[in-house]
Amino acid sequence: MSIKDQLTEDMKQAMKDRENGKLRLSVIRMVRANIKNVEINDKKELSDDEVLAVLMKEVKMRQDSLEEFQKAGRSELVAQAEEEIKILKKYLPEALSDEELKGIVAEVVAEVGATTMKDMGKVMPAVMAKTKGRADGKRINAMVRELLK
Repeated sequence: MSIKDQLTEDMKQAMKDRENGKLRLSVIRMVRANIKNVEINDKKELSDDEVLAVLMKEVKMRQDSLEEFQKAGRSELVAQAEEEIKILKKYLPEALSDEELKGIVAEVVAEVGATTMKDMGKVMPAVMAKTKGRADGKRINAMVRELLK
């Protein structure tokens, strides 16, 4: 079952759950609308990898908002953002551990023959392609910087 199909099924279930599924329903509807907008703009049906990219973008937006809400002391918005992130992460693949990520980064560094920070432009796209939704760009960037010191 594709991610889009799973979102549709979960949306139907959230509608049936009424009050208990209200937040989940609104988050799923928002994500489906964003996926549809990307499909309309690109004039094509999105693959699962492209849907994952949209989901990751949504999670990133909420994590950024979460930081701002915490700075402002808005605990009710912090709680809502955390719930939304939890709902969205259900559709993302399991995140890589630091050891797994370090292994992938080291492998790519060896493949492209990177030795200095100037080679970061060669390493980052290759690592991002291999991790596809299983690691955050900031985490990858930090790991690459650490290995290319």
